[in-house]
Amino acid sequence: MARTFYSRGYKMYSDSGKSVARHVASRKLYRPLRNTERVHHINRDKSDNRRSNLWVFKTQEGHTNTHKRDKKVFGLW
Repeated sequence: MARTFYSRGYKMYSDSGKSVARHVASRKLYRPLRNTERVHHINRDKSDNRRSNLWVFKTQEGHTNTHKRDKKVFGLW
């Protein structure tokens, strides 16, 4: 298993620099993620990469809209 580090609060693989969340989400979907797809942490904890906590959006727009909705409900992001 590769070592990991954090970048802007997200866990990354040290050998490739790739996001752990994107890796876990691709395994959850049984396919590679498209470049346009965005991974969202449902509980808002960027370091929580459990499959059940990750939600994949087809576009950045869908992801942004979820953040806007959550900001209204939970306050500052």
